[in-house]
Amino acid sequence: MGPCICGGMAPPILTLRNVHLTFGGTPLLSGAEFSLQENERTCLVGRNGSGKSTLLKIMAGLVEHDSGDRFVQPGTTVRYLPQEPDLAGYASTKAYVESGLAPGDDPYRARYLLQQLGLTGDEDPAVLSGGEARRCALARAMAPEPDVLLLDEPTNHLDLPAIEWLESELRSIRSAIVIISHDRRFLENLSRSVVWLHHGVTRRLDKGFQHFEAWRDEAVEIENRDRHKLDRKLVAETDWLHKGVTARRKRNMGRLRALHALREQRQQQRRTGTMVAMSASSSEASGKLVCEVKGITKAWAGVPVVTDFSARILRGDRVGIVGPNGAGKTTLLDMMTGNLVPDAGTVRLGTNLQINSLDQRREVLDDNASLKDVLTGGHGDTVSVGDQPRHVMGYMQDFLFLPEQARTPVSALSGGERGRLLLARAMALPSNLLVLDEPTNDLDLETLDLLQEMLADYAGTVFLVSHDRGFLDRVATSIIVWEGPGQWREYVGGYSDMANQRGGGVTAKETVKADKSKKNGEERSSSSASGQSVRRKLSFKDKHALETLPKQMDAVQSEIAGHEKALADAGLFSRDAAAFQKAVDALNAAQATLAQLEDQWLELEMKREQMEG
Repeated sequence: MGPCICGGMAPPILTLRNVHLTFGGTPLLSGAEFSLQENERTCLVGRNGSGKSTLLKIMAGLVEHDSGDRFVQPGTTVRYLPQEPDLAGYASTKAYVESGLAPGDDPYRARYLLQQLGLTGDEDPAVLSGGEARRCALARAMAPEPDVLLLDEPTNHLDLPAIEWLESELRSIRSAIVIISHDRRFLENLSRSVVWLHHGVTRRLDKGFQHFEAWRDEAVEIENRDRHKLDRKLVAETDWLHKGVTARRKRNMGRLRALHALREQRQQQRRTGTMVAMSASSSEASGKLVCEVKGITKAWAGVPVVTDFSARILRGDRVGIVGPNGAGKTTLLDMMTGNLVPDAGTVRLGTNLQINSLDQRREVLDDNASLKDVLTGGHGDTVSVGDQPRHVMGYMQDFLFLPEQARTPVSALSGGERGRLLLARAMALPSNLLVLDEPTNDLDLETLDLLQEMLADYAGTVFLVSHDRGFLDRVATSIIVWEGPGQWREYVGGYSDMANQRGGGVTAKETVKADKSKKNGEERSSSSASGQSVRRKLSFKDKHALETLPKQMDAVQSEIAGHEKALADAGLFSRDAAAFQKAVDALNAAQATLAQLEDQWLELEMKREQMEG
């Protein structure tokens, strides 16, 4: 895989060639290249600290590189959205946005964008929250409809309605767009190509982000194999992190299958009447029931926030709560966990609940404390995870920290590393109910994979408030969604399941509930022209594939285990290089086959759920 090469016959409107940049004696960019065509939609990806934001600033002409060339076609307009916008010196948000317009630009578009992003234009920039300042900066960047739009984390601090609106708006404009984001669904829905910044150089994939991770893993495997021939020990020491990430992604495919099975179980419980009034059985008294709310209602200053909401949460459920900012997600969460008394209705909590919370404000860490001291409380070398002691070094590596970082002070950690450290400490505290309020804020893709794995292994129950649709799809067993002032409703499945049932995401109108469909739980009714309900089924071919694919995957997994066992022989390469290469090739082929089978199974399983339940 070489450096990025532009596609298409038309000359690019923005080009970077052989760009080098060094910070504090450390090379950050080592010959990075980039090209952008008219109307192209591309995303720039890479690990935290790899230089993505710096490269975007070089594209915008805001950072001077040490060497190399930056070329922008004459007359091309470029607008840039920073992560931390500066609105100082402007009398109002409208004045700030209009300052980005050029002569001839439509001033109405500035007002339209502010309104769509929840601002009036009259706000004083000096008193804006971080989220409001970011929405204002987004309006300023988009208002001129520039030829090139450079967006650094555009979904940060946006709620789900704003994210879905932004996707729609970006699809409709003529600008070529470069996006840095950790929101997988946002990248999948918008990107047509991917530029990967890795070890200071760029590589290009002329497909959308949904194809990136498999492509990246293959590229890294080739790198590791070539390096392996030179120095086996060096590979083991320098690439353990990426191998862990790759393995985690593959493990999470299996966890997705388990999640689908759990969603089916929850759906079946609702169909068979387990939502009726409960008896105080000994099993539920011991903790099977986590929370049951009946008709809870809450209003603030006469404004309804929650009205007549009922739900029953069992041990092991992962409940996502979604809705616009200010809809009352935290209020609902506080009532369901017993921290807030409802105005009406009842809340029944399970026995022996141990609640651990990680909220969106994120507690402040002691900058002078070391990473090890934060995890151990400054005592000893072990961390208690559940009931099991873990050596702090092994536990650190679970959260993608290197052993040599044990004595690193918190002040030296990046934002993403701080987020991982908070997660590591939160997951180590004893609990059987985990309450996570916006846990995905500012986390990179690798950390999101890690959090997904941790939640899959968590033995208790999870309440999750999040604006990350992809993460909700990979974690939640049900979604409680806001459907109007005070109105909340629970749907079995992830975010996409909820959107399919409602006919859209959080911005969709409340679906019409036919009387006949009520007995089937949360199923949305649909009628044919004759008024009869239509229920589709899988074809015989698809049904047969669903039944046989698990056996095929098991067989390939056994094959992979055999190849990995052969390659674990440290002396194989020196004894028989050809046999070593043959085993590597066979392992790669088997892993690719397994990934294809897993993708096919997941696609058919989701199709089955949509058609039959």
